[in-house]
Amino acid sequence: MQVRSLVVFSSLASLVAAFCLGPVTASAAEETSRKYEQMIDKAVGFLATKGQASDGSYSASAGPAVTALVTAAVLRHGRSPEDPQVAKALKYLEGFVHEDGGIYGEGNHKNYETCISVLCFKEANRGGKYDALIKKADAFIKATQWGGDGKTTPDAIQFGGAGYGRTGDRPDLSNTSFLIDALRAAGNSEDSEAIQAALVFVSRCQNLESEHNATPFAAKSNDGGFYYTPAAGGVSQAGTDEATGALRSYASMTYAGLKSMIYAGVKADDKRVTAALNWLKKNYTLESNPGMELAGLYYYYHTMAKALSALGEDTFVDESGKSHNWRQELIDELASRQQPDGSWINENSRWMEGDPNLVTGYALLALSYCKK
Repeated sequence: MQVRSLVVFSSLASLVAAFCLGPVTASAAEETSRKYEQMIDKAVGFLATKGQASDGSYSASAGPAVTALVTAAVLRHGRSPEDPQVAKALKYLEGFVHEDGGIYGEGNHKNYETCISVLCFKEANRGGKYDALIKKADAFIKATQWGGDGKTTPDAIQFGGAGYGRTGDRPDLSNTSFLIDALRAAGNSEDSEAIQAALVFVSRCQNLESEHNATPFAAKSNDGGFYYTPAAGGVSQAGTDEATGALRSYASMTYAGLKSMIYAGVKADDKRVTAALNWLKKNYTLESNPGMELAGLYYYYHTMAKALSALGEDTFVDESGKSHNWRQELIDELASRQQPDGSWINENSRWMEGDPNLVTGYALLALSYCKK
């Protein structure tokens, strides 16, 4: 469904079906439709007039990943691969395709950049134009996965994970989550060898002691949330509890973990899913990235929306029993944070969230999951 088609919706039923807003009045549904359309048009306009360089790139100094992420977001809102703004970006990205199948720049982020690019080219694929490119990239990212070369065994804590792809790297949940996204986009089923291997690592990033997780960190917290990585001595961007030595859980990684488990076929009644949901129910908010305050806020919005969409629930009930129409709440929150020029930016610039191109891309991706 293209965003512009919202203006021709002729009934309340079609508006409610598009946004899955539950019982609302006609005026409320029309206001949501108008707000959503205006946000998207302003954001895409910002990217076209202020964000995109003449060569089609966005924030080129950061490598091709920002261009791929932003372009995927624009495509998800109904723009065509032939749209001049999109076509320029795709041509720019095609210049990063290597003989080994990877899609990366001169830096040390080969896996990360390839995974994000696969998501973009998947969104742009029409008539099989990018089939061969995606197939080669799929083989490349499988080879970069720990265990993909047959040298890392399942008992190793790194097994199944993915990192940025740089020398001396170690796997982390964020990159492994993007890896799973890219594998699914490339056509791999939930029970494929690579995705099931990734699930092994994802499970080891959860603060939950179980048959899936015997890492030394699992029992120190056991709260069901997720953190960055148990590898290389263990790291949580939210820090370490001084009293217990536990790696603190935080929301963006917990949503990334939840989404990754769903994509890997883990069922709703699995203890890993229920534990993650219980943590998220205790920490439901759109005002911050719980555990990290404002750091990574827009990455959080993106992972939250993608995870809850994958979960398939139109409402999210928090620990107190309050039911949240998460799509409506996220639309409203992002509307309140959008800048007059159509962009979004985080006052906390950690992880490049001071870059309006990247942050606007995250916001557009989050909004794309606010349509059912």
